[in-house]
Amino acid sequence: MPDTIVLIHGFWVTPRSWENWIAHYEARGHRVLAPAYPGFEVEVEALREDPSPIEALEVSAVLAKLIAVIEPLEQPPILIGHSAGGVFTQLLLDRGYGACGVAINSAPTEGVAVAPLSQLRATFPVLHNPSNRHKAVGFTPEQWKYAFANTFTDEESLRLYERYHVPASGHVVFGSVLANVQPGRQETWVDYHNAERRPLLFIAGEEDHLMPPRVQRSNAKHYKANGTVTEVREFPGRAHLLPAQEGWEEVADYALEWALAHSP
Repeated sequence: MPDTIVLIHGFWVTPRSWENWIAHYEARGHRVLAPAYPGFEVEVEALREDPSPIEALEVSAVLAKLIAVIEPLEQPPILIGHSAGGVFTQLLLDRGYGACGVAINSAPTEGVAVAPLSQLRATFPVLHNPSNRHKAVGFTPEQWKYAFANTFTDEESLRLYERYHVPASGHVVFGSVLANVQPGRQETWVDYHNAERRPLLFIAGEEDHLMPPRVQRSNAKHYKANGTVTEVREFPGRAHLLPAQEGWEEVADYALEWALAHSP
């Protein structure tokens, strides 16, 4: 059985967003790693003050950082990624890293063309201005509530905004959106026919505006290799910031139990 869990954060947040899950899994006796993207090793407040590491972010650099964390481990770990972290979970599994993976409210990998209206509205603060492609772009508290915390109270949404929110890389967000219209393989390409890919679970929040369940189901259906395990589990009433939403323990326990049951 895997003895390590690697938690991979998404955009607009840092590893701090996993603080509840880290303590929860460690209390169950697991070793937990929550690596930061390159340049994100500082606190949230420091990234807000100086977002230059966010502006310089590259998918390839994040992937290399994660591989550098995973390769020295004695056993392949369980990979759990949220939002953009779900993409990195898929990229890692496709490259042979990890015993299995859980992608929570995952952004799509290349080839997933579903774009619900709520997703377009949630990403509009970045995509409405082409010059944002070269910037670090944050949310206002109101935009954060719509995209991340639409089922939260105003007070809780604001509290978590102040604790977790950082700008996101316009370069990477634009790259993800344009992946299906650019020629050739893009940074978020995976081999959907990879028969060696380890088991993968997509967890969807029913009320997620940013990466709705339709995106998760479409992403999962792209995987075609015989003999591989790809499942989707939808949790009712959950928003995008599912790892911090009331009742997160249920999701954390389900993800871990599924992963342990499907690990080689």
